[in-house]
Amino acid sequence: MSTARISDRLTSRQPLVLGLFRMVLGLLFTSEGAATVFGVLDRTASPVGDWPFWYAGVIELTCGVLILLGVTTRSAAFISSGIMAFAYFTEHQKDGLFPLQNGGLAPALFCWGFLLIVFFGPGALSLSGLVGRGETGVRPSARPEPEQRVGE
Repeated sequence: MSTARISDRLTSRQPLVLGLFRMVLGLLFTSEGAATVFGVLDRTASPVGDWPFWYAGVIELTCGVLILLGVTTRSAAFISSGIMAFAYFTEHQKDGLFPLQNGGLAPALFCWGFLLIVFFGPGALSLSGLVGRGETGVRPSARPEPEQRVGE
C-alpha cells in the first residue's frame, strides 16, 4: 500500500478520531468536576462556594458534559481551555517552570487538548452534528488535482 493511500485513509478518518478524542477528553474533564463538586472517585468534595476550587469544579462538570455530548462544543472547549490555563498559572507555575516539576501536567494537557477542539471542532458523533445544527469540524482534505499543461 502506497504512502499516499495510507495518508488518504487516515485523513478520511479524521472526523471520527476527533470525535472520539473529544468524547474521552470530555469524560475525563467531567470526572474531574464530579470529583471536586460531589466528592466521588476517592476525592473529598470542595466546600460549596470555595474560591476557586468549587467554581472550577462546577465549570469542569458542566463544560465536560457539553464537550462529551458535543453540544456548544467550541464555546465549552474555549472556557475549559481558559480555566485550565488559569489553574496552571495560579496553582502550579509557582512550584516550578515545567509541568513535571510542578504537578501541572493534567491542566497543561487539558488546556491544549481543549484548544485543539476550539480550532478543529467537535468531529463526528456530536449531538449538534446529529441534529444538523452544527459542524463536525475537520473534514478530509481533497487531494489537489495535478496541474495540466497548456495545450494538452
